[in-house]
Amino acid sequence: MRVEISRCVVELIQREAEAAAPLEACGLLFGEEHLISGAEPCANVAEEPDTRFEIDPAALFAALRAERAGGRRIAGYWHSHPSGEASPSATDVAMAQPDGKLWLIAGGGDLTAWRATRAGLERLKIELR
Repeated sequence: MRVEISRCVVELIQREAEAAAPLEACGLLFGEEHLISGAEPCANVAEEPDTRFEIDPAALFAALRAERAGGRRIAGYWHSHPSGEASPSATDVAMAQPDGKLWLIAGGGDLTAWRATRAGLERLKIELR
C-alpha cells in the first residue's frame, strides 16, 4: 500500500519537528485516503511532551467542525520522535484507533507513514508529489 504526500507537507513536518526538539511536535493531516495534500501543526498538550504527544483538543475539534461544514477532510495525524526512529512506539500502537486514519512519524531524519487498522499499524510506502 502507498500514500502520496505533497513535498510541502513533508517540508512542513520536518521543519516543525526540528523546531520543537527535544519535544515531540504534532498536528493534523488533510486529504484523502491515499493522498495527503495538507498538514497543520498543533500544540502538543501531553503531560510529558518529550516522550508523548497529544494534539490540542481545541484544534482537533475546530478541524472536525470545519470538515463537517465542507472544509478540508482530516486524513490523519503526524508527530515526531526527536530522540528516536520514525517507527511507532508501543504508546503509538496502543493509542491508534482502528479507524483507517493515516499516521506520519518523523524521526532520525526519516518520515514514515502508517494506517491504523484492526490488526494494528500497517506501514505504507510514501510517494512524494
